[in-house]
Amino acid sequence: MTAAALPAPAAPPAREPEPLLSATDLTVTFGLGSSIAARLRHEARVLRAVDGVDLEIRRGEALALVGESGSGKSTLARALTGLVPLAKGEIRFDGRVLPARRKHSDQRRIQMVFQDPYSSLNPRLTVGSMLAELLRVHHVVPRSEVGSFSRELLGLVGLGEDALPAYPRQFSGGQRQRVAIARALALRPDILLADEPVSALDVSVQATILNLLRDLRAELGLTLMLISHNLAVVRHLCDRVAVMYLGRIIEVAPTETLFSNPQHPYTRGLLAAIPKLSTAGDEGAPAIAGDPPSPLRIPAGCRFRTRCPIAEARCEQEDPALRISADDSSHSAACHFAFSAAGAPAAG
Repeated sequence: MTAAALPAPAAPPAREPEPLLSATDLTVTFGLGSSIAARLRHEARVLRAVDGVDLEIRRGEALALVGESGSGKSTLARALTGLVPLAKGEIRFDGRVLPARRKHSDQRRIQMVFQDPYSSLNPRLTVGSMLAELLRVHHVVPRSEVGSFSRELLGLVGLGEDALPAYPRQFSGGQRQRVAIARALALRPDILLADEPVSALDVSVQATILNLLRDLRAELGLTLMLISHNLAVVRHLCDRVAVMYLGRIIEVAPTETLFSNPQHPYTRGLLAAIPKLSTAGDEGAPAIAGDPPSPLRIPAGCRFRTRCPIAEARCEQEDPALRISADDSSHSAACHFAFSAAGAPAAG
């Protein structure tokens, strides 16, 4: 057989692009003070705020991280930005592992918008001074362009240059959150982590901030992780949703898939708790019963079993891993009965 007659080599399978930011077995713990009796028994109290999380955020997407208060969402975001140390695990950004002590260039590329805009801004600095300090320390633009770039940033978030000489106390809550977003954007980040950015604001201005984040994502090509406990807020803004419970990711799916075909009983409870304008059709899955267990005393086996309407003896013995659906590789859930008839919600 001649070389010309040899069959052409098969084309390699297409590879999905590497995620912009990923976490592997991410664990964050906090040591707590112990009582005298506990110290005499040599018992250490450790809170596992984030417990072995695997998560990927793709370049250009908007990922929602949802769950009840105390589920570990904010701690996970702070770990991704390097604000809290890791007890275990690895964070990769743009194809490389981030060290425990990050360079300024890495810090610039991952920025965070905090829940309370007033407490996250320095009350003793004007907006102009705040932005100028960031731009100069990180050498974002030449000194001669600091003023014009600051005005451009304020324009991006819907504020005029008259905000430059003002202090945070002189703004409304919505305006302060716009200033906080402008400060985060000043460093030209690749990814923006927004931690409950509207929960501290009046209902009348929440939509304007969410629309601003949507517009900035489209205009600047930002990758966004939006942290919320309100699934109704993220449905129109995010491409995928990751659901968190007691320090673990327990379901991940494209937004519309999660709303139409939730697999974890906890996710179904969150969806059932969304306020509705009509009471018709309320015979479906109930909202979640009871309160979450203390993160200091996480139940054995499945950590949701104490509140789960379909829990069985197996759930007390085996901790379910996050597994991928055989029919949809973009959908995964950590439940023994996920993607099966046994886990389907009962008919109303």
